Amino acid sequence: MKLPPGKIPIDILKEVVFKNLGAERSEVVLGPAAGIDGAVLDVGNKNVIVSMDPITGAVERIGWEAINVNANDVATFGVEPAFFFSCLLLPENADSKIVETISTQMNAAAKELGIAIVGGHCESTPGLANPIVVGCIMGLTEKGKYVTAAGAKPGDKLILTKSAGIEGTAILASDREAQLSKAFSPVMLESAKRFYNQISVVKDALTAYKTGGVHAMHDPTEGGVLNGIHEMADAAGLGVRVFEEKIMVEPETAKICRYYEIDPLQLISSGALLIAAEPEAADKIVDKLSQEHIYADIIGEFNSNINKRLLMHKDDTAEMLPRPVSDHLWLALSR
Repeated sequence: MKLPPGKIPIDILKEVVFKNLGAERSEVVLGPAAGIDGAVLDVGNKNVIVSMDPITGAVERIGWEAINVNANDVATFGVEPAFFFSCLLLPENADSKIVETISTQMNAAAKELGIAIVGGHCESTPGLANPIVVGCIMGLTEKGKYVTAAGAKPGDKLILTKSAGIEGTAILASDREAQLSKAFSPVMLESAKRFYNQISVVKDALTAYKTGGVHAMHDPTEGGVLNGIHEMADAAGLGVRVFEEKIMVEPETAKICRYYEIDPLQLISSGALLIAAEPEAADKIVDKLSQEHIYADIIGEFNSNINKRLLMHKDDTAEMLPRPVSDHLWLALSR
């Protein structure tokens, strides 16, 4: 089976990856599972939250993204990210300038979030066309003081912060600027590139968690908002009903997606956050996020029927919630 670009299909994860996990250790509270972006380890009276993510589709701000995208995964547990390891894989014939660029980007992003960069690896890799940064991040919390992406319950409201396709919009506006400049104004493209400034969900997640009533959180990365919703539903074994018109799509995202003929709801969406919350707490969470100048809205609700995953359209018609085969960023980059 030939793999699509990006994340491998969930059936291969379950049938191959998750069946080859090495030795069992008592310190592992939560290990690999569908829809879960981090592990939980028991270390005495503390839990360590650990996550790992590569940055493969971006070039312009790859170091900055490596910190923020990884930090997001720990923050979705309701835990502050603290320690970062990086593995820099550079193209053949790369010079020292690219090392400096990536390193200074990571340094600035880490300082902004209070994260210490504590180790890693850097090499020039034969056969590699573009740089890749793989990050591993950790956070500490009191034992049991966290949520996971698997915690949603039937009846929970589904909240989305910010908008769909944030990271994909920034990547395309930056890395395909020459192509897009033939169709769009410099002002629009500069605005789209500034979407990078929205990619962190650390504040979103910690604000929501501290407000109370949160059962699960997940940041939709590859496959966009739709895949992120499926991953939450997979992890909890639930169905979900989603109202398409409630999902914010910024004008810059909509324009770029129309240009490449791709779906903004299936475009990599780091910067947005999905939250499953008790019905009576949902409005309070939205209000608290608004007080922190973070846009949020209730976009759906979870149900107990795992086969009932619906996308409701504005005209009251419905379809099965599409499950992305591959992130639409890859489709755009191929055109």
